[in-house]
Amino acid sequence: MSAQDFLVELGSEELPPKALKNLAAAFLAGVEKGLANAGLEYRVARVYAAPRRLAVQVEQLATQQPDRTVNLDGPPVVAAFDAEGQPTQAALGFARKCGVELHEIDSSGAKLRYSRQIPGQPATALLPAIVQAALDELPIPKRMRWGARKEEFVRPSQWLVMLLGTQVIDCEILAQKAGRESMGHRFHHPDAVRISQPSSYLEDLRSAYVLADFAERRELIAGRVADLAAQQQGSAIVPEDLLDEVTALVEWPVPLVCSFEERFLAVPQEALISTMQDNQKYFCLLDANGKLLPRFITVANIESKDPAQIVAGNEKVVRPRLTDAEFFFNQDKRQPLESFNQRLANVVFQAQLGSVLDKAERVSRLAGFIAERIGANPEHAIRAGILSKADLASEMVGEFPELQGIAGYHYALNDGEPEDVARALDEQYMPRGAGAELPSTLTGAAVAMADKLDTLVGIFGIGMPPTGSKDPYALRRAALGIVRILIEKQLDLNLEEASHFAVAQYGSKVKAAGLAEQVSEFVFDRLRARYEDEGIDVSSYLAVRTLQPASAYDLDLRVQAVQAFRRLPEAEALAAVNKRVSNLLGKYEGKLPTAIEARYFDNASEFSLYSALQQAQHAVRPLAAERRYREALERLASLRDPVDAYFEAVLVNAEDPAIRANRHAMLAQLRGLFLCVADISVLGQ
Repeated sequence: MSAQDFLVELGSEELPPKALKNLAAAFLAGVEKGLANAGLEYRVARVYAAPRRLAVQVEQLATQQPDRTVNLDGPPVVAAFDAEGQPTQAALGFARKCGVELHEIDSSGAKLRYSRQIPGQPATALLPAIVQAALDELPIPKRMRWGARKEEFVRPSQWLVMLLGTQVIDCEILAQKAGRESMGHRFHHPDAVRISQPSSYLEDLRSAYVLADFAERRELIAGRVADLAAQQQGSAIVPEDLLDEVTALVEWPVPLVCSFEERFLAVPQEALISTMQDNQKYFCLLDANGKLLPRFITVANIESKDPAQIVAGNEKVVRPRLTDAEFFFNQDKRQPLESFNQRLANVVFQAQLGSVLDKAERVSRLAGFIAERIGANPEHAIRAGILSKADLASEMVGEFPELQGIAGYHYALNDGEPEDVARALDEQYMPRGAGAELPSTLTGAAVAMADKLDTLVGIFGIGMPPTGSKDPYALRRAALGIVRILIEKQLDLNLEEASHFAVAQYGSKVKAAGLAEQVSEFVFDRLRARYEDEGIDVSSYLAVRTLQPASAYDLDLRVQAVQAFRRLPEAEALAAVNKRVSNLLGKYEGKLPTAIEARYFDNASEFSLYSALQQAQHAVRPLAAERRYREALERLASLRDPVDAYFEAVLVNAEDPAIRANRHAMLAQLRGLFLCVADISVLGQ
């Protein structure tokens, strides 16, 4: 079967830059889906995207659809004919549906079947509908119409190229008649560009100052920005999203270095970076110490004969934005940070839970409570807590909401607050996402956990826990943030105790009964998903969770130990033994003796197990007390042989009550040793 290259390019007004990459991927997926459904084979398909165009190029596309056989099943034969062999209405109806006479239908099987041969169509007849369907399925939240046309798209269409080999496919899509003429760069080459064949598409446009390949433009911008930054003895901040957006804004990228006055460097660099990235789409430069340089890189969409004019224009545009940031910063510094709290008394945190100032006061007390228990400075934690929300009422955060916490850090330093207090104002929001940075100070850790725990207790306390996928207060993220801080910073905190303290801060605003337990249970449940992501077996988590440890750090140490224990050759057998022992002890009637008496032994295996248990007691309990859980389980693994021998030789439920009680006491001691770490009977389930 013959094959030729295929190209479709839809030209339009400038496409939304933040959506261009997704639109291109969806367009390619839609075309490939249509080709697959039509049975048109091809070698490879590629997508190209630029501000004014979306294109898909397909190599070696079959020019003819293969013939197909479609089988239609009808009613069962027993229902298609009556006792005399005459066709029923079911059979006649099936024949009418197929558009044939009944004698043309196969009745040799269990059901009536009609096989229809469908001749393949030429690709030129199928491609317009495939492209139209792909465009219709693009993820466009709101489509627009233009002029008097009924067609809808994300932006007004301007031209359409549709080529199969050197042949133009005769069709009309989005009010554009297909041809072979594209358009070049809006300024460098505003004339039409003739596309001779699909394989020459990129080079034909390149000659018209258009780099149609998104990936090529992106790589060119990233490389040139890095080179220019190095020339300025710095490094560029190149967020992936910003790089994608800038790539989607230009057809012929020309990065240029610009500058701003050094006096603006007195403003927190986060504010300057924020406004330059978000509003102007500039790449900022940092020196070797991570400090902002008075330079930035803009990416022009034109190769100017006088680039200094473009540089000057961008410097002129950015100056008012930086001046605004400078003004807000200086205005805020004219009063102490704590004075902003007065405004927060009138800002609602949650209708039933009071104001943002109320929250800050609760966080302050809770942070001091937590700080005492994790080795932090309680006074500093209390101070950081009361200042934690103050910058929300500042002019700077009002203009740049993403600077909450960061602005507070700078204002606190300006007021002479201790370094860890100031840093905690930013660190309270950490981690800001999955795998994101954790607080670097203990004061910051205390305030961060207090802030999250206060929110959890408050929202749970008014009966608004997360349901399904809905979590408007981000409680799951808050809970995971708490356990990450505790585990990764190795902080030992009784979470239920802290939850009880947090509940008490709310007084009558929440339903206190069982609330602390509910919140701590919710927090610990976040660990299950965390362990699954890390490849740790759920049963390892459940084996520890059964013991209800109050410390997330302690729980993690135990889980890691159990996961390591599972890899030992003795693990499976000992898990089964623990399951058996648990069942035996659960069925025992009466009170078990606390001591094991050797005078009731009548078998050598009992003496052996008893001796092994005594040795294990002396080794395991100190290890568990020191939280050396992995070593404790490794030591307990040595009990497998005496335990196996014991169950081979001994009937636990002996007829003599004293012997039976003594043997159960031995098993209770065995199980108690394992429970120093985890309930490994869960591993055998």
